[in-house]
Amino acid sequence: MWRNTRMVVLAAITAALYAAILIPFKVLPIIPGITELRPANAIPILCSFLFGPAAAWGAAIGNVIGDFFGGFGPGDLFGFLGNFLYGLLPYKMWAVIGSGTPVPRGAGDWMRFGIVVGVASLACATTVGWGLNMLGFHPFSLLAPVVFVNNFITAMVLTPLLLSVLYPRVARARLLHRDVMGAGPGPTPRHWLGFVLVVVGVVGGFVAGQVLSLGWWTPGWVPAGGGAAGARALVVGPGLLPAFVVVLLGLALL
Repeated sequence: MWRNTRMVVLAAITAALYAAILIPFKVLPIIPGITELRPANAIPILCSFLFGPAAAWGAAIGNVIGDFFGGFGPGDLFGFLGNFLYGLLPYKMWAVIGSGTPVPRGAGDWMRFGIVVGVASLACATTVGWGLNMLGFHPFSLLAPVVFVNNFITAMVLTPLLLSVLYPRVARARLLHRDVMGAGPGPTPRHWLGFVLVVVGVVGGFVAGQVLSLGWWTPGWVPAGGGAAGARALVVGPGLLPAFVVVLLGLALL
């Protein structure tokens, strides 16, 4: 996409819009210095359906810009990665299980839409929770569920409303990602395998992060101990690596 001027512009628009809505709500923290009330969480999902990969880069960069106004630190690397996945997964997953336009109308559309938003929200929450737990800032068992709920509820409430208004207009302007970069092939067995691997890796990683963080399980490939239950940075860090490998394999197939 970086070779396409329109996609680069769409990434910049996504980043600017995301940051512009994030920054004013920095004064309403949920976990001070880490996350806050974020109605802007609808933007990466919205722009993913509209602009594809431009939304992934825009969400990641926009989150970094917003973090400058709320306390910048090493944990923001994981915010970058988490928001990249948050903006990347929706359009890729919808291409496999979606039925036409991503504006949910019937029960089947709402179910598929909820799966896509849920997995994208879990991917962001797991990445952020894993990174900040590994750095010793906040336990995964506290941070990851807060990020997930914050992302999921906002996106499920606001994104369908925004899509119903904006998707037809962007489509008429021929600025959808498939119009700009060309439509890819329909879902193949390879894409379905990638979809399954992403879902298994994301959901499994989130569940494993809870279990590891709370001290209910210590896998054999990580050091024994790792701190008190609720911290366990030395356990959660390497303990979730297999889940991320599965997610990366799935993304490569999608």
